[in-house]
Amino acid sequence: MRIAILGAGAMGMLFGGYLSKENDVVLIDTDRSKVDVINQRGVSIKEPDGTVRSSVPRAALLAEGMGAANLVILFVKSMDSRDALRSSLGLIGPETQVLSMQNGAGHETVLKEFVRGERIILGTTQHNSSIVGPGVIHHGGGGQTYIGSIAGNGQELEPIRTAFEGCGFLTDISDNIQRKIWEKLFVNSSASALTAILQTALGYILNNGDAWQLAKQLVREAVAVANGDGMGFEEEKVLSDLQRLLERASSGFTSIYADIRDCRKTEVDTISGAVVAASRRNGVPAPTHEVVVKIIHALEERR
Repeated sequence: MRIAILGAGAMGMLFGGYLSKENDVVLIDTDRSKVDVINQRGVSIKEPDGTVRSSVPRAALLAEGMGAANLVILFVKSMDSRDALRSSLGLIGPETQVLSMQNGAGHETVLKEFVRGERIILGTTQHNSSIVGPGVIHHGGGGQTYIGSIAGNGQELEPIRTAFEGCGFLTDISDNIQRKIWEKLFVNSSASALTAILQTALGYILNNGDAWQLAKQLVREAVAVANGDGMGFEEEKVLSDLQRLLERASSGFTSIYADIRDCRKTEVDTISGAVVAASRRNGVPAPTHEVVVKIIHALEERR
């Protein structure tokens, strides 16, 4: 499969590294230093067990002249989606499928400006990754990956599922991908958001009593908001799933943690902000999430 990945951050390099094992993969990023390192040295993935996986995807600054890909995967930050898609239109042919694997919710709104609805795919994954050096990432933990068509034509996603599984990503095609996105949002808007504020690894959120109480409060609010949209989640199951994930990925660092550490803009508006937006739409209160959004925006302004 011919795959173009927009964004050579931690998750872009993780998927690019794994998928290049069996596919023609190119990572596209606006950072010349990242592109040069990947082309010169490839990508090194430090696995949770201490082993190092080396891979050699290609990298480029521009998609110009590459021709249409079978699959375009977005790993850029949500606020950069339009610019990334606009500069990569040559990759998107009539049969190209475009998959958003970005954090948060609502990405299909932007994708519809560039791609026909039946070619748009939303995805979410339990894998996490962080950059530890030029061309080097730490794979903090894995799990299931889910993909789903917004048009409901799941059978057309089978080649993608096969390609992902052939390279080590356990992948399911979901007929209710919005529910899966909520499941990931429960994690990102609670534990991940707190790692940004507290500047810790994921495991700290579970192991520190005060942090875990905050995480549980954020989960309870988010579950109530999701159920206000008719999702039917069970609060205790969501909390149990979060606890298991944090145990499995205790040494992992999140992208929003790294953004605050490095004084960058975050995707909080499509993560915790997505819970707040749904809260305002369906009338279910989410006051703690509103506070989290304000704290993270305040932290972004530190220099």
